[in-house]
Amino acid sequence: MSMSGRVLIVAGSDSGGGAGIQGDLKTVTALGGYAATAITALTAQNTQGVFGIIGVEPAFIAQQMQLVLKDIGADCIKTGMLHNAAVIETVVEVLDRAANGIPLVVDPVMYAKAGDCLLDPAAIETLNRRLLPRATIITPNVREAEMLSGLIIRHPADLAAAARQMLELGPAAILAKGGHLIGDTVTDWLVWRQGSKAFTAPRSTSRNTHGTGCALASAIATGLAQGMTLNAAVERALAYVREAIRTAPGFGKGCGPLNHGHAMCPR
Repeated sequence: MSMSGRVLIVAGSDSGGGAGIQGDLKTVTALGGYAATAITALTAQNTQGVFGIIGVEPAFIAQQMQLVLKDIGADCIKTGMLHNAAVIETVVEVLDRAANGIPLVVDPVMYAKAGDCLLDPAAIETLNRRLLPRATIITPNVREAEMLSGLIIRHPADLAAAARQMLELGPAAILAKGGHLIGDTVTDWLVWRQGSKAFTAPRSTSRNTHGTGCALASAIATGLAQGMTLNAAVERALAYVREAIRTAPGFGKGCGPLNHGHAMCPR
């Protein structure tokens, strides 16, 4: 497989390998990109939950980012778990200094799949004010979309309205994910200032969905890094995640990991 598209991932580590930096690396590689990382936190977790978090010093996060950008460079940057205001401020300062003009995919990670809080609630204002206005696209799930929009979301139409509301925070586009809504069909809304598009698919009944948000955002970032349009990058990313769920290995006793490597598997 040829390699194209450099993606710098700024996110936390998942010791279980299903989400975070580990899932991101697998996703970018599976889609033919090159992934570099700046690790923001270490987590002790498995398929059953998050049991411990140790944050990385903001100055060291900045050093990781700066060294990668100065030497290897990046065609797209993806952020995941940025657990407090100091980390968000540090990441934005590096972006301002060393990454102007590089597309930015922001996965506004607030909660783990099991419900564990991964973002200091006091940092939400900093996220909104400092990071989201820089984003090419943000990828909130329903719970995150409610937090960022201030709206209650019960139906796909509510999700679309919340996405339009979130545009007021400054990102160029929103992919509001409908996986947490009830129904046999999942509807995700891609919304930008000039229009919107709904992506629908049958709902999977699989328990193996740990890391879907991380994989989706990293897959979009890979597409943008490879020169795809936003619409095409989102469409491929959604298809990639659906197949990763369908072919998941079934590891663990809880919410199991995806098959991130399916794009590399023999057909």
